[in-house]
Amino acid sequence: MYKKVSTDLNFVEREKEVEKFWKDNDIFRKSIKSREGCPTYMFYDGPPTANGKPHIGHVLTRVIKDMIPRYRTMKGYMVPRKAGWDTHGLPVEIEVEKLLGLDGKEQIEEYGLEPFIEKCKESVWKYKGMWEDFSGTVGFWADMDDPYVTYHDDFIESEWWALKEIWNKDLLYKGFKIVPYCPRCGTPLSSQEVAQGYKDVKERSAVVRFKCKDEDAYILAWTTTPWTLPSNVALCMHPDYEYVKVKSNKDGITYYMAQALVAQVLGDDVEVLESYRGKDLEHKEYVPLFPYADDVVAKQGKKGFYVVCDEYVTLTDGTGVVHIAPAFGEDDANVGRKYDLPFVQLVDGKGEMTEPTPWAGTFVKKADMPILQALEDAGLLFDAPKFEHSYPHCWRCDTPLIYYARESWYIKMTAVKDRMISNNNKINLIPESIGKLLFGDWL
Repeated sequence: MYKKVSTDLNFVEREKEVEKFWKDNDIFRKSIKSREGCPTYMFYDGPPTANGKPHIGHVLTRVIKDMIPRYRTMKGYMVPRKAGWDTHGLPVEIEVEKLLGLDGKEQIEEYGLEPFIEKCKESVWKYKGMWEDFSGTVGFWADMDDPYVTYHDDFIESEWWALKEIWNKDLLYKGFKIVPYCPRCGTPLSSQEVAQGYKDVKERSAVVRFKCKDEDAYILAWTTTPWTLPSNVALCMHPDYEYVKVKSNKDGITYYMAQALVAQVLGDDVEVLESYRGKDLEHKEYVPLFPYADDVVAKQGKKGFYVVCDEYVTLTDGTGVVHIAPAFGEDDANVGRKYDLPFVQLVDGKGEMTEPTPWAGTFVKKADMPILQALEDAGLLFDAPKFEHSYPHCWRCDTPLIYYARESWYIKMTAVKDRMISNNNKINLIPESIGKLLFGDWL
């Protein structure tokens, strides 16, 4: 029968009344108890970090997480909902660093690991009450009286158990890879994390003259990261592109570079002396820009400082010649392995230049200008144009990331890729595009 609804109804007050009724009558627990003996549908809440305030985005995730257990309850299942708290990770550590006025790993170690950990354990519960109130307000049901906590030993032991199982299946290995790395936090970032921190920045690039060995000519190469130049070990050309030996009438110097970019870089007042394919110039030697890598290269007993070829080189920007530093870029590392190039890494884990460079202790981004000046003084800097590009920064601390070769532990996902894709195809995800396109393409 139709019942007229009052136009004076206060929806906020009504919500509060329902929430109070649920709480006073322990409705959540009764909803589980009433299904005792029924099939279990277990739900573990993907845990939030309680040292940050909940925001509007959490409303959506809370509602979605609450909808499925309620649906399963109505279908006749007993649905325990285990709440959890994420108490690990850099967001917590960075919050405590700010609180204590510390900056980075060394200062944390000076302060003391044990007292720092205790401060982290205190900090992580900063907004626990706010999270609980917020969850109740949006009608989210979960057992918050007996949650799982990631710093508790039983949870940590479950992680070690999982790693042990992965090891037993021969899926855990130690690798040496180029990773996006935050030098302030001292940790690599996943591709998803990198995607959160891009910023448009204006920086200096470098068009550099590399003196050919036993010839009065230079190979002209371009880089967007001048700080990697002291670690240079090779120059890369595309094997199939056309390159020229060309004399610039403007400065009287002879250069090797891509034919397609001559007018853009040198202008029209030039004289083409010879033409080649990139492959023709492979193994052509040049004089190192700096002497700082000499000892490292000598100890490794490997040949460096010559032209290599790879198809990743483009004619979009620069000179068609790319400087190679295998310690600082995935393409560089691949080329380094292909030609067995020396490995030179004149940057430490703090993102600072190292000995024997004169810029030791300088953060790499701040080393760009003095390195450019050193090249200018030596007559090796052709140009240092400013360019604007989107560059990744750490989403936690806003530090520019560097692509850096590091030894770390990895899980061999390629070994189980087909199985994951097969399992994903069996799941009825709604909308279908999430499973087939978004998640499926990622797998």
